[in-house]
Amino acid sequence: MTEPNPRRLDGKVAIVTGGGSRAAGIGTGRAAAVLFARHGASVLVVDREIAAARDTVRMIEEEGGRAVAHQADLTADNDCAAMAQAAVDRWGRIDILDNNVGTEGAGTILDVSAQQWDQVLDVNVKTIMLASRAVVPVMADTGGGAIVNLSSISAFRPRGLTPYTTAKGAVIALTRAMAIDHAGQGIRVNCIAPGPIYTPMVYADGMDPELRDRRRAASPLGIEGSGWDVGYAALFLVSDEARYVTGCTLPVDGGVSIRSPDR
Repeated sequence: MTEPNPRRLDGKVAIVTGGGSRAAGIGTGRAAAVLFARHGASVLVVDREIAAARDTVRMIEEEGGRAVAHQADLTADNDCAAMAQAAVDRWGRIDILDNNVGTEGAGTILDVSAQQWDQVLDVNVKTIMLASRAVVPVMADTGGGAIVNLSSISAFRPRGLTPYTTAKGAVIALTRAMAIDHAGQGIRVNCIAPGPIYTPMVYADGMDPELRDRRRAASPLGIEGSGWDVGYAALFLVSDEARYVTGCTLPVDGGVSIRSPDR
């Protein structure tokens, strides 16, 4: 096996969904887009809010990277098809898809309306299915690729967010099914399960300093996770260094998910 390329993604074309950010700062999608570009990929930064995608593109271009902003509502099949076509029209191929679109959903099955339930499942799961369905045939035609889906440790540690927990559990199941379905086409599919990550989505509406400190202290490491931590995990999973990794769920949570309740 050859030594890893310091620029792990030279010549690759990546699509990062949810690649903008709800507020100033570094969310998981923005971190992945920036890191992919730093490692040589051309990046289509996709977001429902085009201004947010353009902010990410500006960050990439200021570092000398290649990126283009693209607006899409990924719950819409046509928007997903147009997204894939935009990447092909510009760069001729798609090697990487990083699925970051998501939303929270609180309450129990008794609290949530049918409409709210559908929305949480649509945004967290249907977007992955539709985006991947648009991209997989392109990847297969050009020799394969890598897909990363974003789940959450809430999938295996429920905490009063039943619609969200259900959706993120479905992301893990979908990841494993896709990994089997498309392995023969040279496509690897993996999943990241972040823990309490301090991102713009978390602090856009304000966060009490005491709550932020409790979140940090929940990690046995005693440190706070950032969008960069999730971005670096995605970088590994889409790189050739992970060529023998598929169908896995990688927790990025500082050990929160393995901590005993009494510790």
